[in-house]
Amino acid sequence: MYGLVNLAVKELVTSSFGAETWEEVKRRAGFQHETFNRMEAYPDALTYKLVGAVSEVLGITPDEALRAFGEFWVLYTGQHGYGHLFTVAGTNLRDFLHNLDNLHSRVGQNFPQLVPPSFLCEDLDSDTVRMHYHSERKGLCPMVVGLLNGLGKHFHTDLAIEHPVCARDKADHCEFVVHIGDTARPIS
Repeated sequence: MYGLVNLAVKELVTSSFGAETWEEVKRRAGFQHETFNRMEAYPDALTYKLVGAVSEVLGITPDEALRAFGEFWVLYTGQHGYGHLFTVAGTNLRDFLHNLDNLHSRVGQNFPQLVPPSFLCEDLDSDTVRMHYHSERKGLCPMVVGLLNGLGKHFHTDLAIEHPVCARDKADHCEFVVHIGDTARPIS
């Protein structure tokens, strides 16, 4: 993954828990450098180690760390030079979800080694979207939940998320059902 991702992990930790906590995360992850180059590709294993270290240091599960990071990622990228892409991809949550693959194609122009996930969305009704999520990187589906929650905040839109199909359960991809707007309700 690109350094931009790892920098966002750092920013999430330092902004919420301080620089000392970040130093402990780095130590546990075995990362000895001072920082990351945002445009440089790093091994995925490093990012997974950082997430594992965040989980250990903060006493939360890796899934909780991924969800928190996904939500933070939306806000972080919007504030660090990529906010214009939100407008290009859509002015509301539904349009944005339908344009996720186009968004990743645009991002790929600046990041030639990008290996993005793929998202295919279908409208189930006027308030519900089924999103098919395919990725070469395994185990990141909790991050997608966080991303969706972050997008709900970005677009000031209530939403509720179901995750009826999961690649962790031997499916070939994950599916998320996103209930949007006034009809969004907690899913039990």
